[in-house]
Amino acid sequence: MTNRLNKLIAAGFSLTLMAPAFGDTITLDMVVRDFKVSHPDFESFLGYQAGMVESTLGVDGTPVYVPGASKITSAATFYDWYHNVPGTNITSIKQISLDNGLGATTGGIYTYDNQSFFPIDGEGWGNEGYSHNYHFTVQIATMFTYQAGQNFSFRGDDDVWVFINKQLVVDLGGVHGPMNGSVNLDTLGLTAGQNYSLDLFFAERHTVGSSFKIETSIANLISVPVPEPGTLTLLGLGLLGLGLRGRRI
Repeated sequence: MTNRLNKLIAAGFSLTLMAPAFGDTITLDMVVRDFKVSHPDFESFLGYQAGMVESTLGVDGTPVYVPGASKITSAATFYDWYHNVPGTNITSIKQISLDNGLGATTGGIYTYDNQSFFPIDGEGWGNEGYSHNYHFTVQIATMFTYQAGQNFSFRGDDDVWVFINKQLVVDLGGVHGPMNGSVNLDTLGLTAGQNYSLDLFFAERHTVGSSFKIETSIANLISVPVPEPGTLTLLGLGLLGLGLRGRRI
């Protein structure tokens, strides 16, 4: 069981992951943080760069900056990306739906494909004179029950990091055009029937374009609230309404 669930159990919650029935769509929550174009990490770097973040998620469930990473100004500016920082970013909650087309007849592949991915146009700090709001990050936190044969892939721009069981499995850092990354979950040493976390972190940092495509055979992805330091109790309460069953011990 993942560290996130272990923490909740330690806080007094007994949790059971409720896998949804195989269906046509999976809806996921995403935390979108809007930034001004003046933020030093936006419109300042170009080029793909692997190794910008550590291979394991930090204790607060966000990527850890690697000192000297060439496409980020500093650890302090990178902290802004996936934390709520009043005056620096404005946070909102949006949703995406992964479509399975005609259900089981499509082979169980769930897809979200948006080649013009601008979920907060006109919101937050606004478009700042551009045709779209180009300067934002996305954080998606999910849980799933591992079964043999599952895969997860992403194609998009700019920065993308995917962590399964807190370990980095897709590394597409930097300001770049659409790039592909994928992982065969059978290679990760997971145990069938056990619950694991899948966390996705995305950043749109440049005004050329924005694309976002998820394709996966994981049929039971369930959103969980994005944890902020010191909000464990709220996290536990939020799970009650998001497909995870909880009760006080």
